[in-house]
Amino acid sequence: MDSIDTIARHVTRTRFADLPEDAVEATCKFILDTLGVGIFGSSGPWVEELISAQGGPPTSGVARVFARSVTLSTASAALCNAYQMHNSEFDCVHEGAVVHAVTCPLAVALAEVDRQNIDAGIQVTGQQLIRAIALGVDVACHLGVASTSGLKFFRPGTCGAFGATAALAVLRDFDTASLVSAFGIVHAQLCGTMQAHTEGSPLLGMQMGFNARNAVLACDLAERGVPGPRDVLEGPFGYFALFESSHDLASVLPQLGQQWRITEMAHKPFPSGRATHGIVDGCMTLRRTHDIPPEAISRVSARVPPLIHHLVGRPSLANMDINYARLCAQFAAARILIAGDLVTEDFTPNGRSDPDTLTLAEKVRIIVDDNPDPNALTPVTVDIETHDGAHHEIAVDTVYGHPNNPMTRQDWLKKFRNNWQHAANALGEDARERVIEQVENLPVIVDTARIIDDLLP
Repeated sequence: MDSIDTIARHVTRTRFADLPEDAVEATCKFILDTLGVGIFGSSGPWVEELISAQGGPPTSGVARVFARSVTLSTASAALCNAYQMHNSEFDCVHEGAVVHAVTCPLAVALAEVDRQNIDAGIQVTGQQLIRAIALGVDVACHLGVASTSGLKFFRPGTCGAFGATAALAVLRDFDTASLVSAFGIVHAQLCGTMQAHTEGSPLLGMQMGFNARNAVLACDLAERGVPGPRDVLEGPFGYFALFESSHDLASVLPQLGQQWRITEMAHKPFPSGRATHGIVDGCMTLRRTHDIPPEAISRVSARVPPLIHHLVGRPSLANMDINYARLCAQFAAARILIAGDLVTEDFTPNGRSDPDTLTLAEKVRIIVDDNPDPNALTPVTVDIETHDGAHHEIAVDTVYGHPNNPMTRQDWLKKFRNNWQHAANALGEDARERVIEQVENLPVIVDTARIIDDLLP
């Protein structure tokens, strides 16, 4: 069998009982985190415009949009919810793969939960949802980890499309042949370049939505017997030839079923690109350890891997758009050195134009180190120089939120509850606590559509 068959068999033959306990726990934790981020993103920029562009709901095959009184087609709801999950740069990420691997699979899976419930009264259980997300993340991350070249296409979207297709195939009980066809069809629809990231464009988050939508269409067509091309990973015009410059898939495939990527996901403690987090972590630690007032700082130097510089090494600007600011390490470092934290309010128009922050941001230098790994996010070295000539330096090897330096339960629940407060429409504290309880007890939940009920105004 070729590689796509191997991956498809892993998805279709893995049962809930095959998932190790730590994978189940991690899946529940990151479902909750991503739901909270999606609620937060409901009030983000361009959401109204994106929803209105989808038109009205059809008479069947419908699903709901988080924190909105809106029902759309399954594919359109997946698109809008995936965008809401990523538009604040707050969704979890697999650092080795450089993939926000829960976003597309969860957006598609919950749209399917809604479709089955609304159209046919079918209840999708918590165990089914866990299995779908764990396997969707596995597919997306294994493809990302297999890449040995730097990003030229937006890997969270392209790998996310494969992951979302796998998750939906689980919920529709596809056999291996049908999933191989669906993978082939979604490959024909992959989209998302790094140009949106380079410019700090809102299209960055929408590219997650486009790939989620395309995964739904891929499964719709495969379910109707439409065959897709087969050699979509290693063929002459397959995924790795077109979207990645080099890969080592052969060494990654044996890890299927042995190494569960959902257990390797990293939380984002701050509402900014994960590539800013190592710099933020270092600045926060030095500020706290040495009690450095911002007015005492003459220079901040951050030595970072090439990927960090590429993703967030952009200059801080007085008229930054919110998407640009979330991906600006100079701005993030300045805010953490002034306030000791990086919060949602820092990215409001007033926060982005704060003169003290912009002045300090000009003193922050992002310097490329000689790290040979084009996908590395660490290590990061931060040096703060003060006007009296003192230097305070720290090397950050494992950033807070990484599974080897995890957020505490108290912190990730605080993040969820804070995100809930930023919903586009008020959702209520009782609903918030029910969502926490249901997701943390997902293995025994009979009807996951009831979770979606609590995500709506």
